[in-house]
Amino acid sequence: MSIEVYRDTWGIPHLRAADAHELSHAQGRTTALDRAWQLEVERHRAQGTTAAFLGPEALDWDVFARRARLADTARRCFDALDEPTRAWVRAYVDGVNAGLAAGARRSPEFAATGLAPGRWEPWTPLAVWLSTHILFAGFPTKLWRDHVVRRLGEEYAELFATDAPGTAGSNGWLVTGDRTATGAALIAGDPHRFIESPGVYQQIRLACPEYDVVGLAVPGVPGLAHFGHTGSVAWAITNAMADYQDLYRERLRRTGDGGVEALGPEGWAPARAHTETIEVKGAEPVTVEVVETARGPVVIDGPDDVISLRYPPRVTHRLGFTTLPALLAARTVEDVDRAFDPWVEPVNVVQAADTAGGTLHRVAGHVPLRRHDNRLRVVPAWEPGHEWHGSHEPMPREPVDGVAVMANARGIASPLGVEFAPPHRARRIAHLLDGREDWTGPGMAAVHTDTHLASAQPLLTLVAGLAGLGPEARELRDRLLRWNRRMTADSVDAAVFAAVRGAVVRRLAAHPALAVLAEPPAYPALFQPWLALVPRVAYALETLLTGGPVPEADRSAAVHAAVEEVAAAPPAEPWGATHRLAPWAALPDPADAWPGLDGDHDCVLSASSVPGVTDLAARGPAARYVWDLARREDSLWVVPFGASGVPGDPHRRDQLPLWLRGDLAPVVTDWNQLTEEHEEHHDHD
Repeated sequence: MSIEVYRDTWGIPHLRAADAHELSHAQGRTTALDRAWQLEVERHRAQGTTAAFLGPEALDWDVFARRARLADTARRCFDALDEPTRAWVRAYVDGVNAGLAAGARRSPEFAATGLAPGRWEPWTPLAVWLSTHILFAGFPTKLWRDHVVRRLGEEYAELFATDAPGTAGSNGWLVTGDRTATGAALIAGDPHRFIESPGVYQQIRLACPEYDVVGLAVPGVPGLAHFGHTGSVAWAITNAMADYQDLYRERLRRTGDGGVEALGPEGWAPARAHTETIEVKGAEPVTVEVVETARGPVVIDGPDDVISLRYPPRVTHRLGFTTLPALLAARTVEDVDRAFDPWVEPVNVVQAADTAGGTLHRVAGHVPLRRHDNRLRVVPAWEPGHEWHGSHEPMPREPVDGVAVMANARGIASPLGVEFAPPHRARRIAHLLDGREDWTGPGMAAVHTDTHLASAQPLLTLVAGLAGLGPEARELRDRLLRWNRRMTADSVDAAVFAAVRGAVVRRLAAHPALAVLAEPPAYPALFQPWLALVPRVAYALETLLTGGPVPEADRSAAVHAAVEEVAAAPPAEPWGATHRLAPWAALPDPADAWPGLDGDHDCVLSASSVPGVTDLAARGPAARYVWDLARREDSLWVVPFGASGVPGDPHRRDQLPLWLRGDLAPVVTDWNQLTEEHEEHHDHD
């Protein structure tokens, strides 16, 4: 096996091999050397075995992973792949297994938890992909809407519709050649996800005689599913906010022989059931009954509700992995378009451009056809009419005229979803792009880092109309009305606005009209972020300040009281003093002191906190990229931390200062500017 591994000055791996299978092996092996701990955490998450080394705090996820049949679904999807794709995925897995032991020796987390590196199965990358994206469509939002309808009434089912805390959002935009300095297209953006350490995206280059591609990989998954540049064509995605998962309220009964039956539209029918044991570090093992009805696996089995989940990969035995090798070999937007045709999970908006001037703006994925109420809330399994009948075909697409923007708002994917992100990011990006016709790659930083907060308007309108304020409150009101509405880390005015906003959120949540929602249903803790009232009020604040069940006079009174409260003790420090990065890590390091951040939830620089709860930002740009179709070597990228997941490695967090400033690192493509690695990177097995 002839594999060459090179690194640039940021430690980013550039891999070269004799063919596509050797290259897939090299990607797996290099990822295992750089990210062994991350890979093993993801493998265990997909299998529902994290509590065995992380302890009871990980149990809720493990129970869900078992009940949702994530690993079994991944096996079925792998078995359904065509043989060339199966062989390509196997090569990646063989590479992971070849490098995992050496990678684990570099990673002190294994010794700290007593975890020994395990063995990856051929289907493991599919399981990692599925566990990473199973919550992307936000099916727990249906639990919330169900709760709202039960407490407030059917007319308020969509009262809180907005970009929910469990939903991943992103920015992406395509600028055609007539709007750039070079005459060739630019594609840029930043996926917004929960920020994790190590990062959820891995910068990498994959080169063999068939292709030479740079892009952002998901550690544990071969190829470059989301963002890539082959030299002649580049692509990028955002979450389409489509609704493609359904929840069914089930009625179950035991049979005389110990089996389980579920009530469907045609009466009682056998359900598949078995038990699994989850090992828990420092505690007794937990036994979980896994039940699957004709609708899907039961993910909630409580005293009041039994709810099953129906999701496309479980039904179709497809994730769309045939897309991945096809993307690497793409030369034109037509190639990218065809590659995404069989895509399933998650449903994404895709943009692409090529060096011949071709452009693409489409949705890719599997969205089942069914009744509208399936999309809104939990539906009764025993009532007819809630079945799936095929899928949406063809998926929506639009021509690109100068500029195309994708930012999770209503637009190209509107027919496929229920809740979308507010329009502020999409409108702001379009406004900024319309301001120039000579865009360059470096110039895109001005868009990536924009901190204008358009969603402040409804609150500031109410602030402007306040009367009867005390002298300090009048001064604070006038200060807010003079504020430039930019959520920069060094702005005290931004901190004042955030304090007032948080106080308003808490008061609205405590209002009798909404307080009836404060006690969530008795569902597993994993779903509580979707069911907590204060965050729901925070993200729907614009809607709740202009309508809904809280009377107008009470809304004004809540704003009045919030301004008085903050005026009595206004923030003295800037927004970045409290709006700090708070990444997730399987083993958090208490010594970490994370920096303050620009931006806010509805800014283009979407570093999201939870107003009324915390200013800490757990979500934000998990990467930034600019793909230049004039010269690939003029492309740019950055991730929040670095290329390595190994503590103490110089490239573990060396990109953090760049990321904080909004700067990007160059994409190096000249092999002569890279450093070849020799030790442990030439395989002879």
